[in-house]
Amino acid sequence: MHCPFCGNNDTRVVDSRLANEGDQVRRRRECSACKERFTTYEAAVFNMPPVLKSTGEKQPFNEHKLRAGLMRATQKRPVDAKAIDSAILQIQKRILQDSKVRGESLVESSLIGEYVMEELRTLDDVAYIRFASVYRDFNDIDEFIEAIEGLENTPSSELNKRQFKLPGAE
Repeated sequence: MHCPFCGNNDTRVVDSRLANEGDQVRRRRECSACKERFTTYEAAVFNMPPVLKSTGEKQPFNEHKLRAGLMRATQKRPVDAKAIDSAILQIQKRILQDSKVRGESLVESSLIGEYVMEELRTLDDVAYIRFASVYRDFNDIDEFIEAIEGLENTPSSELNKRQFKLPGAE
């Protein structure tokens, strides 16, 4: 690894630890020449299947487009960057898992949209409604009201995970 300060290619790892819930390795490094310290992150890179758009067009999977959509939906909301990174990772994992289960080499863009909505549902209700309004192409206020009522009537999957189940209750 080259030193970002002096360009020397002799750096050593001073400390390593897991980051981002174990999905990354954080390494603290020190340059042997200038003695400056810096941090690097190591993460798995997925070979994502191509995306089949609703028009029939095939495109390579684009993590930047996924991130941009999540960032737009969560703009000015109390959602931190780590939560968005985690959501992206979860969406990618689900896409890979589903493509293996189905034996398909393509993923439909509509499926990605549904995964994004599920992740936003756990992050922030307002971000979920923002994304849903564009994704589902709401045409009037009644469709917004219907979506909001759906939020009120159904607890999020995150809330379901945190709820305590009584013995014998289903």
